[in-house]
Amino acid sequence: MQPPQLIKRGTSVSLLVSNIIGLMQVRSFISVVCSLAFFLVPSLRAADVQWPAKFGSWTKLSTTDTLPLTGTRAPSDIFKESGYLHDESRTYQNGDRQISLTLYRFRDSTGAYEAYTFLRGLSALMDTNNAVVVNSNVILWIRGISDPSAKDLEQLLAWEKSVSDGVASPPVATYMPERGNEPFAQRYALGPIAFRQAATELGRAEGVGLADVAGFNAGAEAMFAKYKSGKDEATLLLIDYPTPQLAELHLRHLQRSLREAKLSTSSIERKGSLLSLVLAPTSAEYAEKLRGAVRYETEVTWNEPSTTATDPPITSTLVKIIIATMVLMVMAFVLGIAFGGVRVITKRLFPGKVFDRPAQMEVLQLGLSGKPIDPRDMY
Repeated sequence: MQPPQLIKRGTSVSLLVSNIIGLMQVRSFISVVCSLAFFLVPSLRAADVQWPAKFGSWTKLSTTDTLPLTGTRAPSDIFKESGYLHDESRTYQNGDRQISLTLYRFRDSTGAYEAYTFLRGLSALMDTNNAVVVNSNVILWIRGISDPSAKDLEQLLAWEKSVSDGVASPPVATYMPERGNEPFAQRYALGPIAFRQAATELGRAEGVGLADVAGFNAGAEAMFAKYKSGKDEATLLLIDYPTPQLAELHLRHLQRSLREAKLSTSSIERKGSLLSLVLAPTSAEYAEKLRGAVRYETEVTWNEPSTTATDPPITSTLVKIIIATMVLMVMAFVLGIAFGGVRVITKRLFPGKVFDRPAQMEVLQLGLSGKPIDPRDMY
């Protein structure tokens, strides 16, 4: 009977092992599903956009479409760097007129602004019947903008704001000077792909090599813009860093790259955490003028605990002065009485022992007169 018992025990052990392995497989499957859900849920949430049934006199059509960028190719590599999530398109109709809207959604407002600058330049190459509007982490491309009224567009932009995350765009774009700025010639880059593309589109191929030393892995942000004033022209490049120390470090790298590329017509300076480069200026004077117009100011603050000092009213101050003076007078009077009274009492109780001791006192005499001094005359 013993062998069958051994077989039975071995069978139960193998079943236990198989159950454990099956349980581990189930747990692994659940963890994989949870991981996929973790990554897919943001995209699913992002895709759930409630388009308005109408804005102004425009009514949404029942069909759902995805319109390509007509006549050109979407910058997919830049979109990937910008954190592109998805896009949706809808068509609105007003009588026999139609307007097409495309909403692009990104992970954050920084990536959306990078894609916005390139889409804006893209729309300028097509026709004047296009507009690109960025609001936080979403971009709205409007085609057929000549048809809606200003009031209709105001309602549309209010809807775009309502579906965004409300985070402001990067501030480096506000540092750019406004005077002489060429329209549709601004590019924002938060990575090397957009940086190289911006330098190429703006006709500054010599700046493509700077992408490798700009420090995008350290949190750098770059902004390009072209300027022209009469015969003078140049391309201004601003690179913003999280700290002044990083800006100083990458300043040296960029200076070395400019020397190696033999770009003698380009100059670079640092102000706080911002680097400003003027690429290929027509004159050194225009480069300095352009750099001086950059709207960037550094400010150092130090937060310390503080108290608010308030002056008391003049009446209470006068009362305190009078009271203090009277107290001092009383103290002087009491001390004077005490000192004189102790002396008088001592002279009465101990005559000639403490005070008035002419036999024990000596007076130095200069001999200017023949009359000797009597020590008793001092009392």
